[in-house]
Formats: sequence, C-alpha cells, structure tokens
Amino acid sequence: MNEAQSVVLVVHPYREDAAATARQLGEWLTSVGHRVSMNRHDAGLVGLESAGVDEDELGRDADLAVSIGGDGTMLHTVSLVAAHGVPVLGINSGRLGYLTEIERDGAQDALLAIFAGRHRVESRMRIDFVVNSRDGTTFGPWTALNEGVVEKRSQGHTVHLAVDFDGERFTSYSADGLIVASATGSTAYSLSARGPILDPGLRALLFTPVSPHMLFDRSLVLESSSEIAITVTGDREATLSVDGRATATLNDGDTVMATESPVEAKLVTFDSRSFHAVLKSKFGLREHAPGEEV
Repeated sequence: MNEAQSVVLVVHPYREDAAATARQLGEWLTSVGHRVSMNRHDAGLVGLESAGVDEDELGRDADLAVSIGGDGTMLHTVSLVAAHGVPVLGINSGRLGYLTEIERDGAQDALLAIFAGRHRVESRMRIDFVVNSRDGTTFGPWTALNEGVVEKRSQGHTVHLAVDFDGERFTSYSADGLIVASATGSTAYSLSARGPILDPGLRALLFTPVSPHMLFDRSLVLESSSEIAITVTGDREATLSVDGRATATLNDGDTVMATESPVEAKLVTFDSRSFHAVLKSKFGLREHAPGEEV
C-alpha cells in the first residue's frame, strides 16, 4: 500500500453530484488509510463530519488538495492552500472547465495515480492586488489565480481610471472597468471582453479594458515583472473584485497596485488533455473537409 497521505477535499456543497463525489472519495480515502480534512460546514453537508476542521487549518501539512466542482471551486481551493505549497487536483462537476483536470468518474483512478507518482505538477503565476487609499491607508494583498477587476459600481455610468505602468503614466480610461489577468485567467473575464487567449504556462500580466469609451481599446500583454497602478479619478465609485470576490470599494484618489505574486499555484495534471484540446472542446472547433462550407 502507498504511504498514507493527507488530503484536503474542497467541494461545491450545493451541487448534489459534487457532494456525492466528495462523500464517496472521503470514505474511500479513509478506508485505505489516508487522512481527509474539509472545512466543518461542508463536511457536515456532505456527511463527512469526522473530517471537519476550521478552514484556516486546511492545507497545513497536507500532501494534496482535491477540488470537486467547477472553476470557481478550483479558485477557492487554490486560495486556501497555495501559501502552503499544496498541489491541487481539479475534479469537474458540471460544465467543462478550463482549470479542472478530470471528470468525476475518473477521480479514484486519478488519486491512485497521484499516490503512485504518475502525475505532473504545473506551477501557475498568480497576481497580488493592493489598495493604496488616498488617505495613505493600505489594504490587502488579495491574490488571484485568474484576475482582478476594477469596475464601475453604478449602472448607467462609466468610471474614470488613470493607468500607470512601472511608475509612468500610460493613459486614462473612461470605461466599465479594467481587468488585470494572468495567463491562466485569459480564458475568464478577459476573454469575454475580447482579450487574447494566452497559454496558461506563460508568465505575463494581461491588461484588458472593458467597454472603453475611447478609440484605443486594445488589450496589452506585459512582462510579469511589470507593476500596474490603476487610480480612480473623479467622484464615481469603483470596486475591486479578485477572482470573482468583491474585496474593496474605491473612491477618488484610491489606487490599485497589481504585481506578480511570489506565491504560485500548483496544479496537478496527467497530460490527459492539452490546453488546446480544452479550447477545441469549449468552442466546438473541428476540422473541416476540403470544400466543406465553414
């Protein structure tokens, strides 16, 4: 038998199939000698009360974290365990995700492969966001695997945002918002704002405006060492969201600083599907026969 492992399970508790998968895996892992932990709330909901611990304990001394849900669950899992250097396996429960690695019916085989060392761990860049308020107070950092978004708070109005790259003024935007994404996050909100798709292994900062009211509306791909400053100008409030979580309200003179995080995410992969294969599946791409109408 393989050496006993400490496994964190993070589940979307309100998806019945995800909860069932978590319960099944938790019971099986325990029965073969591994240690399982979950946050107390989710452990109670899925029927694994004995595995429940305080959420801030998750990841400490863990060997592996398993995310059971969709990409949102993956983002949450990474936020819980990345600082402890714990690799994350994503099990998809729902629509095809970009971050999840396998489907539910392959979960047990995947774990056996990991325990036997038949897997790879990819490092993914993350982004730190800090708010420097006009009065000199600093908040954060908040860390994203996908993206941070500075966007308007009121419907029907744009927000005015001045942008500096590496301490030098670039331009000012009147827009619905501005996105700073990693290569991993290029297929999230930035994609819907017509940003480019980057290979997730790239180390870069992707800067994408959302519905800018100006002629220059292009995304920019910057070196990972770049420092991006976004300052609210004018009396219209903005908000900062990090990986879909609202983190701060921004007022005139408040600045969001975005820089590469020193703490990477570690994602488990088996080379079972390439990033390009995920894109083909997500967008329904296929080969066309010669002469076939596209």
